[in-house]
Amino acid sequence: MKLVTHTFLTLDGVMQAPGGAEEDRSGGFGCGGWLIPFSDADMGEIAASWFARTEAILLGRNTYETMRACWSRVTDPANGAAAKLNHGRKYVVSNTLTGADWGDTTVLRGDVIARVADLKHGGRGELQVHGSARLARALHAAGLIDEYRLLVYPVTVGAGKRLFTETAPPRGYTLLESRTTRAGAVYQVLVPKAFETGGRTVRDGRKAAR
Repeated sequence: MKLVTHTFLTLDGVMQAPGGAEEDRSGGFGCGGWLIPFSDADMGEIAASWFARTEAILLGRNTYETMRACWSRVTDPANGAAAKLNHGRKYVVSNTLTGADWGDTTVLRGDVIARVADLKHGGRGELQVHGSARLARALHAAGLIDEYRLLVYPVTVGAGKRLFTETAPPRGYTLLESRTTRAGAVYQVLVPKAFETGGRTVRDGRKAAR
């Protein structure tokens, strides 16, 4: 399976609580809902295209519980995102969750990186990560993400959870697609590639001699 991460980001790189003030206040975050003023039909079209391609969805526990509370109430059969989330195959990463009652959901425990690598090697189509900051960072650091789909919004919020932190490994990218929504968000689709820095070639976040 191809592992793809889908992330809403502020201009200063924060991905925390884009959709609502109460979505994630951890760390004292007080800027939840920063995406809402920039939501438009273009964003909806882009997000719909994501879910149209998913074979399975992979979430961290907090994102799983937030999305379940919201999307389980959406019953319109014409809503493709709701159909995939409510009835499609899902995996949630947690060592403490005792069970998952949101449709076809499997709890992944133990070595997350090894479990996700097994999923990638054992299936076809797209295994999609949505949000899930801690999980996405771990998969990025492990070099398991095959494609990054990012929507970057023209707003800054300061401190908050980020996909790319100062401890993340260096990595280059090839831009496959880019467009700007009418509300001013920039959509980018990127895949990792080797790049030159400091006289060395960096591949998958690891430096190798030239």
